[in-house]
Amino acid sequence: MSESLRWRKMKKRDADEPEKLLRGQEPWCVTACSRFLKRNPAKEQVWTLRDKHDICGMIIQSKRTLLPVFRGQEEIPQPRFLRGFFKAVQIHSLQGLKEDAVLLEQALEKFGRKASENIDYDLMCIDRSPNEECFSAGPADLILRKPLFTDADILAALQAAYEQEEVLPKNAVFNPAVSRLNIERILSNEQILAAELGGRLVGKINTSSLSFTRFQVGGVYVHPDFRGLGIARRMAAEFVRSLIAQGKGISLFVKKSNPAALSVYRHLGFAVWGDYRISYY
Repeated sequence: MSESLRWRKMKKRDADEPEKLLRGQEPWCVTACSRFLKRNPAKEQVWTLRDKHDICGMIIQSKRTLLPVFRGQEEIPQPRFLRGFFKAVQIHSLQGLKEDAVLLEQALEKFGRKASENIDYDLMCIDRSPNEECFSAGPADLILRKPLFTDADILAALQAAYEQEEVLPKNAVFNPAVSRLNIERILSNEQILAAELGGRLVGKINTSSLSFTRFQVGGVYVHPDFRGLGIARRMAAEFVRSLIAQGKGISLFVKKSNPAALSVYRHLGFAVWGDYRISYY
């Protein structure tokens, strides 16, 4: 590790260099790019790791999450500014490429902060329309459409089930009010597609972040009673095609322990670009 590397808190006027670094790493850090673009400078902070000439890494604090982007650094100087930070901000998680997340985890352990759970994912990307065979998947009477105002309660139930099955860490308590706010935010700010079968909404998929040139897809869920019919594959194919048509690439991350979802994305044409991790505190 170079002894010239130093941490520095980013000032608003110095945002151009960090943005350049993020653009270069964008497919691997869509969430970090999105949080950087939407950050509230009064409440959220960015620290940059610099040598004498350039920025070679950063940590973004967005609400209760830390997002490290280290651009292949194998070691980092101890981020001493994080000492006591957990008490002030109540950090809940950190996330990023696994190699970056592990570096920050190790740094935090030196302050006595050890993650209560680590969840590993495959980071997957696609930049073209999905394979044509995926558009014929699913029941013949499957309807894919934008949600209506009257769908809000059913979508809230699907979102709640998705969060409990795929998002919440072990021993976490599900909060229905927060989940309802999450789906309301998605309906207001994100793109979403619903799957209807026999007059009933049985699945959904939505964007979760928008960076400089890429969407991140998340919230993919099909009711357990309707799985195994090809609904997820066709729903994802139609949604991805609509996003690609907007001139954006797509990134997402899928639990390594979810082979069914991994199979869906591989059939669509997604490729694994790296290992991703979310660590909970």
